[in-house]
Amino acid sequence: MSRRCELSGKAVMSGNNVSHANRKTRRRFLPNLCQVTLISDALGRQVSLRVTAHALRSVEHNGGLDPFLLKASDDQLSARALKLKREIAKAQSAAA
Repeated sequence: MSRRCELSGKAVMSGNNVSHANRKTRRRFLPNLCQVTLISDALGRQVSLRVTAHALRSVEHNGGLDPFLLKASDDQLSARALKLKREIAKAQSAAA
């Protein structure tokens, strides 16, 4: 399983540990991934996703999973999230 957020696309970054003596050794910066279950109002079901804490705050700020996905660009989303976005758009267009 890759260390990549399904909603924001954040992934592992690399950099250096820098000591007091200014020696540089390679290290990895891992994203703060959380396994969460979010509720989709349009689909009427729960969805389990692996997202970063930052993306989780963004979902709450945008008013839930449905508005966040409809607003998000396709290149950031994972394949599962992109499929979910299409299902939500289809369900909302059928309800309107």
